[in-house]
Amino acid sequence: MTKNELFRLFENKHKELERALKGDDVNYIKELTLEVHAMVHPAETSGKNDKTIADYVLDYMMEGHQNSLVPRENWEEDLHYAGTNTVPMCWQFWHTYRIEDLVSNILMANQDQLFNDMWQRRIGANITDTGNALEFDEAIAFAQNINVEALREYMITVGKNTRQILERLTLEQIKSMVPEEWVVRILEEGGVTTDIRSVWLLVFWGGLTRGGMILIPMTGHHMMHLPPCLNNLPILD
Repeated sequence: MTKNELFRLFENKHKELERALKGDDVNYIKELTLEVHAMVHPAETSGKNDKTIADYVLDYMMEGHQNSLVPRENWEEDLHYAGTNTVPMCWQFWHTYRIEDLVSNILMANQDQLFNDMWQRRIGANITDTGNALEFDEAIAFAQNINVEALREYMITVGKNTRQILERLTLEQIKSMVPEEWVVRILEEGGVTTDIRSVWLLVFWGGLTRGGMILIPMTGHHMMHLPPCLNNLPILD
């Protein structure tokens, strides 16, 4: 399958999910949610057999390309809040899965995030936040010490945990926003920093219903970061 075919499949299914979230069929919403989530995560996360968009990018990184440089994302408006527009490949996965861990656990489920001191040591990360505000040289330094095997394990763990959270959601929860104190917890626990290029995320996430979190941090956000890797590296060429 070509890159464009993979992108188109996701876009069509994501739009279908967006339409479903406006309705009240919670079983249909959750079915689509899990399907779209699976499309942008490694197949191991959902137990699928076919390689996903994420698998192609992850496999390339695991072959020794964690420091390959790529555009940060394909949504120009978000780059106004970025420390750098060019990042090492492993930063993309750190960033997207730290966000998924924070949003799914703290905001969607009001429980502890998975990331802790043990994960930080294993991954070799010199930060605990999402990395939004890192300058180019800081992003380079961050990537040099990353243990990609541990990062991959963290990604799979986060993805599987998210799917369990998504399966438990009620229609009322999907349609509702979350308390402000849950949002503030992310700052208190080091998920974002006080830098405006980082802390703006709290304003954005705090304005979403859980359905909005499904559409962006859980699914659509991954497709801000996977295509730049596929389009700027010799993956699927």
